[in-house]
Amino acid sequence: MTSDGHLIAMDNITKVYKTGKMHVEAFKGVDIRIGRGEFVAIIGPSGSGKSTLMNIMGCLDMPTAGSYNLDGQPVADMPIHQLASIRNRKIGFIFQNFNLLPYATTFENVELPLIFAGKPGQFRKERVIDCLGRVGLVDWAEHKPTELSGGQMQRVAIARSLANDPDIILADEPTGNLDSKSGREIIDLFEQLNAQGRSVVTITHDMTIANRCHRIIRIRDGLIESETRNGIHESGN
Repeated sequence: MTSDGHLIAMDNITKVYKTGKMHVEAFKGVDIRIGRGEFVAIIGPSGSGKSTLMNIMGCLDMPTAGSYNLDGQPVADMPIHQLASIRNRKIGFIFQNFNLLPYATTFENVELPLIFAGKPGQFRKERVIDCLGRVGLVDWAEHKPTELSGGQMQRVAIARSLANDPDIILADEPTGNLDSKSGREIIDLFEQLNAQGRSVVTITHDMTIANRCHRIIRIRDGLIESETRNGIHESGN
């Protein structure tokens, strides 16, 4: 398979973890395509490899074998500094535990990726306010995470993920620590971001969330068990 213009193109991806004499095969030859503007859910039981897959997609981990092209660029042989740069420019991350700096304000947490990208101060200020406006938190800019609800903290994380205008949002159990109302609001935000043209990939155990995505990829025992696209069931590889 070729990348065919897909934002994410994975071919025959394997991942083996070595612990002493033990070899654990997390992935066993997986092919995945994520197109621009897709809204995809990745589901599967605990230990199926979902988070490993997310880490590889996000260039936080490298496959043991196979090829991965991100927006047409092969990432396997990139040096560390180039990987960090492409993560910062192309990918926005959202985590179940929010991963906010506890002693930084909402504004400062959202500003952080812009500082890493070397953006000037006035640009950072305008961009942060714009991102906070998208998630309805401009009035909370000077509050710290301890002063926010779980839903508000996840909104801050979403605003931070948007700071560098990434092509793709990767969300790992983004509603796992939220009540049902806050969870629905977060998925509403994802749908809005997707409607604006961003690709969104989310790991979730919640089928209510998964069923709102365009496509569901089911992972089991290091393989793609099946895919569902627009209600059409497709067998996995």
